[in-house]
Amino acid sequence: MTGQTLSSRLATRWPLLQAPMAGAQDSAMALAVSGAGGLGALPCAMLAPDALRRELQTLAASGLPYNVNWFCHPPPAPDAAREAAWRAALKPYFDELGLDPEAVPGGPGRAPFSREAAELMAEFRPPVVSFHFGLPAPELLTRVKSWGAFVLSSATTVREALWLQEHGADAIIAQGLEAGGHRGHFLSDDLSEQMGTFTLLPQVVAAVRVPVIAAGGIASAAGVRAAQALGAAGVQVGTAYLCADEALTTPAHRAALHSEAARHTVITNLVTGRPARGMVNRVMRELGPISPAPSAFPLATAAMAYLRAAAEKQGRHDFTHWWSGQNASGCRAAPAADITRALAQGFA
Repeated sequence: MTGQTLSSRLATRWPLLQAPMAGAQDSAMALAVSGAGGLGALPCAMLAPDALRRELQTLAASGLPYNVNWFCHPPPAPDAAREAAWRAALKPYFDELGLDPEAVPGGPGRAPFSREAAELMAEFRPPVVSFHFGLPAPELLTRVKSWGAFVLSSATTVREALWLQEHGADAIIAQGLEAGGHRGHFLSDDLSEQMGTFTLLPQVVAAVRVPVIAAGGIASAAGVRAAQALGAAGVQVGTAYLCADEALTTPAHRAALHSEAARHTVITNLVTGRPARGMVNRVMRELGPISPAPSAFPLATAAMAYLRAAAEKQGRHDFTHWWSGQNASGCRAAPAADITRALAQGFA
């Protein structure tokens, strides 16, 4: 499938996808990108049902194409011993801030795709649905496809790409090691199997029959052209949108993206319990960035979020996670529509 054919299937002017960025955007970003000719995305893993319904109503009323994104990780079984070990690892920081580890609120922080989510989405029939960490159970995927949705999912290895093709993905997002936020791997936790975008991309293109969308490190029209030269039918861009006018990125995060801090990102499991790329902070330097201590994803989130909130009240960012890919050079304060059009020049 060519870029033009993919655009036709997505009902967009260009095969340019805005990466879903939970916590850093809402439907305003998605609508701005879609209105400019790309495909905006709504991240759903952190949305309560009422909020999700409001966002879907807004997107559906626009008449524009859009992508609804979900995590599909298996919910972890509660493990009191592991949670106790995680809080023990963080105890020096709790003590430093005068906090009681036992006061950490519960809750997973991020919800996987479920039957209830499928029922809600069926009311709106989103045209594109994407998944991270594989695909949902076959009966849920069948429900999504029953209203004609085009299904995308992320692969970080050739083996994952082949698995996604076999299990019903209509297109594959080849997520390179440069990408910010959570790694999409699901067949192996071995990070040594992960590859950069322009190493992974041509191998996935050669291995599968479905269209391949390149993601990771693409921040300019030149990057878009390079991805196409290696066989990508489209591209997905996240970090370059983090400073867009419509982004929910905090002032501190925006400032960091324009500083030397953005030049040093790491993959860490300290924030949620699952590897994700972001800028280095104090706790990553002292405990990790990859550690055996955190609770299973996404249960580790609760304790770290508690520390983060307390420190930020004191004006400190020791525990603040600022997600970013390795290439923040495209970050600029501008309307998302302008950023979209500048990236799309790579399709000319």
